Amino acid sequence: MFLSQYIFLLLTLVCGNTLAENGVHADASSCNLACKGNATECCGGHSRLNVYSARQVDAGWKSIGCYTDSVALRTLATRLFPPGDLTTDACLSACHTAGYAYAGTEYGGECYCDNAFRNGGGPAPDGNTGCNMPCNGNAQEMCGGPDRLNMYQYGDGATSTQAPSATATATATNGATSQTQSVPSSTSSSLPTTTALPAGWEYKGCWVDNANGRIMNHQQPDDSKMTLESCITACAQQGYTVAGMQYSVQCFCDDYLSRGATNTTDSECNMNCGGNANEKCGAGNRDSVYSSNPGPVTVHPIPMPQTGNLTGSFKYQGCYYDDAPTRALPWFLELKTNNTVNNCIKQCSDFGYNTGGLEFGIECYCGDMADVYAAGVGKAPDTDCATTCSGNASSICGGGRRLSLYTWDGPPLTTWSYGSGNDAGRYELLIGGVVVPLITQAARNGKVTFLEKAGTGAINTTGAYELDLASIDNFTAAWRPMDRPATDVFCAASLTLPDKVGRQINVGGWALPSTQGIRLYWPDGSPGVWGKNQWQENHQVVSLQDGRWYPGAMIMANGSILVVGGEEGSNGRPIPTLEILPRAGGTVYCDWLNRTDPWNLYPYLMVLPSGGIFAQYYNEAIILDEVTLAVKKQLPNPPGAVNNFLSGRTYPLEGTAVILPQYAPYTDPVRVLVCGGSAAFSGAALDNCVSIAPDVPNAKWELERMPSQRVLSCMTALPDGTYMILNGAKSGIAGFGLAENPNLNAVHYNPTKPLGSRFTVMANTTVARLYHSEALLLDDGRVLVSGSDPLDNRFPEEYRVEVFIPPYLMGNPVRPSLVMNDNQKDWSYGGTYTFSSNATVAKLAVMGVGGSTHGNSMGQRTIFPAFSCSGGTCTVTAPPNAHVCPPGWFQVFALNAAGVPSWAQWVRIGGDPANFGAWPNAPEYFDVPGSG
Repeated sequence: MFLSQYIFLLLTLVCGNTLAENGVHADASSCNLACKGNATECCGGHSRLNVYSARQVDAGWKSIGCYTDSVALRTLATRLFPPGDLTTDACLSACHTAGYAYAGTEYGGECYCDNAFRNGGGPAPDGNTGCNMPCNGNAQEMCGGPDRLNMYQYGDGATSTQAPSATATATATNGATSQTQSVPSSTSSSLPTTTALPAGWEYKGCWVDNANGRIMNHQQPDDSKMTLESCITACAQQGYTVAGMQYSVQCFCDDYLSRGATNTTDSECNMNCGGNANEKCGAGNRDSVYSSNPGPVTVHPIPMPQTGNLTGSFKYQGCYYDDAPTRALPWFLELKTNNTVNNCIKQCSDFGYNTGGLEFGIECYCGDMADVYAAGVGKAPDTDCATTCSGNASSICGGGRRLSLYTWDGPPLTTWSYGSGNDAGRYELLIGGVVVPLITQAARNGKVTFLEKAGTGAINTTGAYELDLASIDNFTAAWRPMDRPATDVFCAASLTLPDKVGRQINVGGWALPSTQGIRLYWPDGSPGVWGKNQWQENHQVVSLQDGRWYPGAMIMANGSILVVGGEEGSNGRPIPTLEILPRAGGTVYCDWLNRTDPWNLYPYLMVLPSGGIFAQYYNEAIILDEVTLAVKKQLPNPPGAVNNFLSGRTYPLEGTAVILPQYAPYTDPVRVLVCGGSAAFSGAALDNCVSIAPDVPNAKWELERMPSQRVLSCMTALPDGTYMILNGAKSGIAGFGLAENPNLNAVHYNPTKPLGSRFTVMANTTVARLYHSEALLLDDGRVLVSGSDPLDNRFPEEYRVEVFIPPYLMGNPVRPSLVMNDNQKDWSYGGTYTFSSNATVAKLAVMGVGGSTHGNSMGQRTIFPAFSCSGGTCTVTAPPNAHVCPPGWFQVFALNAAGVPSWAQWVRIGGDPANFGAWPNAPEYFDVPGSG
């Protein structure tokens, strides 16, 4: 300390204003005697003095003593940061330059300024005792102490040392209510000087920042040349209506002030703008506020956790840690401008998640409480969640790695069943394979055709085989080798023709001429007896008009084939056209195919009872006019991931789709179900199914959450009206080596159950089935499961063939019989036909025969026609028209009261109206069965 009336103080109690002429500077080590009052300090030595000088403060400044201070309630409100280690001169100069009349140094290294003493601060009751810390930049000076300021005043000080009074008003809001808040008036005669502000902007006063956190959320990069105009322009260009300037170089933008912001006198916003000394740009923790909104600026109160007016049945659970290696909730959305509690938790519940969390103001997370428990995190102190929501300045949205957590407290959003024992079904190895199939397809002769893409399989295969299920115990007899098609089937589309022998057709491929290929096979032979027919092809004689890789295909109501889209070859340009087989006219250009390439390949297609054609591709859906093939109706986009509406359902974001059952008298609108898929670029597989009834006016998608994420999946219709979902991965997209984490679990879907409770978790397999896997319904009611062609070193090329045994065949139940004469197997629309059974028939299922590839089951349809029985003889009424049931071949099953199916009988419905039986007319290259 120093005595102000002397210039020199000698700690041996020798004092004076000058040094004697014989006093000279000595080495500091000779001042080595400890002070009697403090043994840690030196008080001179033999004939030696420790000499201290009272510093001379800058001209115009004077020391006014040691003052009290508090971290929570500052005596001087503005902290400045002079360069280098702090000295008294540096602090006084900084405060003077900033226009302040009072300066204080504290704790050795802190500098504060103001034009008034605040919060009751004043001379310390213990005098100078607490101002005992040397300045960091000059140990010969004192710079305050803990909660103590060495206080200095410039000239006569400010005109008033009292904190300003409150007289003006500003609008404050909290949710739907508004109130008037008293705020200090602007009494300074030194209002900010402005030049040409952007039109409509005006000054709204000087506001206190950081009393309870930042009052504006969107800070711009610091600008040493900032002006009022440059800050306002930056905010206006980003769409904000409020701009705040602070500390000469800092610019903040928003649409309101938050955290209970309070107004103060204009004199406290006294720092010149960095780019214009004639303008004032706030001060330390002071904002010069401008707005384009007329009237008072909106002020939101200090934010609090939202506990009331919550959407649905959510309840607030508190502030939770989110600092484990695994996120507490897995699904992340960034909502930079509209993150509110209700926005976040509604999005979560809409996608079936019962827990929502908000973090860092702009982040929304969705999942289940099971995810929180699995991450091993728990409650954090409530004070850790202190960040305002980007979309509601009155509410708290977590903090840094802290979640404001909300959980659903109503009826369960999603309920999954878990099968056990026979109710879980079972995977069984059926037979070792000879190829990794690209496409499998059930045939009229009771067998299954396997087609392999060229170039990557075993070198000694033909690429085409027929599996005879009647010879399954004899490997050699079971696999009939067929001649490889003339061109490559990678990646083609397959259907069963409505001609009288049920030929199989395969169209498209990998590269010219394969992409134009049309391949036909006439199934022959019988169970246990090899056939002789082969795949027939000649692209120079019969070909597609446009070459197509990954096309879709469908039998139309008129019996023709619609071929849709694709690309010109492997990852080539889009082929955004439609064409008809047998060839009729030219191709039809489609903007919707061109615009959504490459995410629209292998689209899901369906003939609608209304007469239109439904198409779902990427994240869109439409109805086409069946005559002109123009878009007749744009349907709503199907929901994707909870955090990405651009998620897709078709290749390469490959999910799977089926048509849900149609029941006589066919008055209920038909629905389509699409399950799984992935998000573009992120590879986050979807964990939901969506369904829609396209013919319904104002049709909307319904979303159901699956028990697990799934991409590259397959779905197979069962004769009891339910569906099996199998194969695929939990992350990635379609393509070689682009998926991982195989999904080994089978899931059962029952559309007769209430929405949200239709899934049952079934048995697991040990065989990973990823890219190029298949699943199809066999004539005995089992599901044939095959393929997997990842071409990487993590998962094998899969030759093994499995079957999944549904619960209705577990325990070796007695099957009902289904006997149908040959003359009863060709049905006309609305006609009646007879069959017999040795059991009471509870249900008759008519199942469209599908070609399985890439999650698509082309030709699938499930119909339950009207029938009646008397004794063992039954009569069935065929579907009424080609829009309810397009022409084609169907597997017909009789089911008993326990849901056990018979072996299938194949019937044709609707004849061959496009006369495929006589096509193609090239007898040198193609065998045809004839018209009829």
